Amino acid sequence: MTTKPLTGKVALVAGATRGAGRQIAVQLGAAGATVYATGRSSRTAGRSELDRPETIEETAELVTAVGGTGVGVRVDHLVADEVRALVDRIDAEQGRLDVLVNDVWGADPLIKWEKPVWEQPLDGGFRTLRLAVDTHVITSHFALPLLIRRPGGLVVEIGDGTKAYNDTHYRLSVFYDLAKASVNRLAYCWGHELKPHGGTAVALTPGWIRSEAMLEHFGVTEENWRDGAAKDPHFLISETPAFVGRAVAALAADEDRARWNQSSVSAGELSQVYGFTDVDGSRPDAFRYLTEVVEAGKPADVTGYR
Repeated sequence: MTTKPLTGKVALVAGATRGAGRQIAVQLGAAGATVYATGRSSRTAGRSELDRPETIEETAELVTAVGGTGVGVRVDHLVADEVRALVDRIDAEQGRLDVLVNDVWGADPLIKWEKPVWEQPLDGGFRTLRLAVDTHVITSHFALPLLIRRPGGLVVEIGDGTKAYNDTHYRLSVFYDLAKASVNRLAYCWGHELKPHGGTAVALTPGWIRSEAMLEHFGVTEENWRDGAAKDPHFLISETPAFVGRAVAALAADEDRARWNQSSVSAGELSQVYGFTDVDGSRPDAFRYLTEVVEAGKPADVTGYR
C-alpha cells in the first residue's frame, strides 16, 4: 500500500461539520483523497439549530492541511435541490465519485433521552427522524448514479451500534432507536442495489466517541480526556473521532472491500482486521467492552479492550 492510497479518488462526506464526520473527511484526506465535506454550519451562512461553533469551512481546511484536497460546501441534506446541485458540482469538477459517507445526524434539541413515547414531543421526534434518515436517502438518491459510473464505489452509513447490538438493545428513545436501526438497514439496502454495479455498502459505528460536544459534557479536553473518568470510570474506553475516520479510509483503500458488502461493523472490529489504531496507538473495542464489562456489572477496567 502506498502512503497515499486514495490519491485520485473523490469522496463526499455528508455531515462533516464536526465529530465523526469531520474526522472521516480528514482521514480520507490524509490518504490522498479529494473530499467534499458538507454540513449546515458555515462561516458565511451561520449555524444550524444545534448552535455549535464548528464550521464546514474548518473541516475542509483540516482536510487540505493533512495532504488531501478539502472542499467545504454548505448543504442542507433535507433540501433535494441543494443536494442535486452538490452532486452536479462534483460531477462537473471531478467527473467521478468513489466514496459516499452518509453521516448526517442532528437530533432535535427537544427530544428526551430514556423517556417513553408519550413523554416525547412529536415534532422534535419526527424532525430527528428526518435529519437522521431522510437526509441519507435524499443524498443517496442523487449521489449513487455518479458513484456507480465506475465499479468499486463505496458507501458507508455511519450510525450508533451494530445491527447485532441494536437488535437486542433499546437505544435511548423510540426516535433514536428507529434512526439508528434505519441507518444499518439502509446500508443493507444500498449493498443490494450496488452489487450489480460492483459497489459496496457498509454500516459502520464508532464506539464511545470523544466528539467536541462529548468533551464539553465531561468538562475535559482531548489533552486531559482521561480526567473524565472521575465522572464516569467507563469513559476510559472512549475513542477519538479519528478512529472511525481511519476505519473508513481503510475500507476505501481495500481492493477487496466487497467482502464487507451489507455488513454492520464497528471501528473496533475493523481495527483488528486492518491494523489501524486510534491516535494514541490503541485499538479500543467499545461494544465488546460495553457487553462484557458494563452490562455485566463489572468494575471499569479497559485492560484487553484497547
